[in-house]
Amino acid sequence: MPQVVPAPLKPARKETLPALTGLRCFAALNIVFFHFSNPKWFGPFAPIIDNGFTSVSFFLLLSGYILAYNYTDRARKGHLKSGSFWIARFSRLYPVYLLALVISIGMLVDEWHVRSHAQFAWGVVLTPLLLQGWHPWLSTFWNTPAWTMCTEAFFYMIFPFVVVWKRPKRVWPLVALLLGLWALGMVCPGLYMWLHPDGVVHADRYTEGFWIRALKFTPPPHIPAFLFGIALADLDALIPRAARRRLLFGALGMCGIYAILYYGDKMPYPMMHDGLMMPLFALAILGLAGRNLIARFFGFAPFAIVGQSSYALYILHFNMWNLLHKYRVVARLHLTRYDPWLSYSILIGAAMLATYYFEKPCQNWIRKHIKL
Repeated sequence: MPQVVPAPLKPARKETLPALTGLRCFAALNIVFFHFSNPKWFGPFAPIIDNGFTSVSFFLLLSGYILAYNYTDRARKGHLKSGSFWIARFSRLYPVYLLALVISIGMLVDEWHVRSHAQFAWGVVLTPLLLQGWHPWLSTFWNTPAWTMCTEAFFYMIFPFVVVWKRPKRVWPLVALLLGLWALGMVCPGLYMWLHPDGVVHADRYTEGFWIRALKFTPPPHIPAFLFGIALADLDALIPRAARRRLLFGALGMCGIYAILYYGDKMPYPMMHDGLMMPLFALAILGLAGRNLIARFFGFAPFAIVGQSSYALYILHFNMWNLLHKYRVVARLHLTRYDPWLSYSILIGAAMLATYYFEKPCQNWIRKHIKL
């Protein structure tokens, strides 16, 4: 009789973490409000809005955690194929990224007027290729938030190689590794504060210069946060989901984040990008990845639903807001009295439509027709 070869087993599906998806909803909205609101509107939450740029650092760290959470097991078994992984991530990242560039093509007129011809030409070439973030002056070309996607694309490129690095398998050695990555994450901002390469002694969010832009917008300074997220997933795997200490971790993380942001104007601004916040983000993630009161709150279905569209909201919101107000859409509908809340609702609705009727169909088509 011919020998029957059993079909390869599919990797076990990982437990969903709806609270982290819900937290992504709040992080994305926080960035929207940071760009287009008055923080005073939000009362006790004003410090969070006023320092909304830190939500980007959270997303970058969370990226490492989520990728490691989903792929570490199969990578250790040798089942992670780099080509398939890259196609999967490309299909997730690029369709909405390209959509955001297409709908904001008119922004190139503004770029033409404020850039040299050489910068404009490079921006037009590099931005669709997800490479603009490697040039500090071009990082916010065409679509201001898109520099983050350049960094994410770089993380996706290196992930199949770094996820197989040997890491500790016990709690305290992992904690030591996380502390080391935290220290590494503060090297670049520490050097900036020490050397003052832009000639500014006390940099803040309004500081403009080549090196502060390199610190904020180029991929290399964010690598420690990404690696931190990968190691955090290993630590997370050693803590039972129902462990009571997860509630303590979540509470400490949330309270710590609020405290840092409350005194944000007194904090060293360069350190607010990744470095200072990494342990607090880690505590929040460990808490929300558990089963407890905080996780149930952030896992509330409407939060999680909007959180699933957080990427589209993030990448679309900046230019879409500018287009809404440039063409006075709300005013033409005679609904100005409901603004800016109506504009926020439009952005959320557009992000959800883009996710479910553009991103997902494109993602399925790419995965079906392109295989490596």
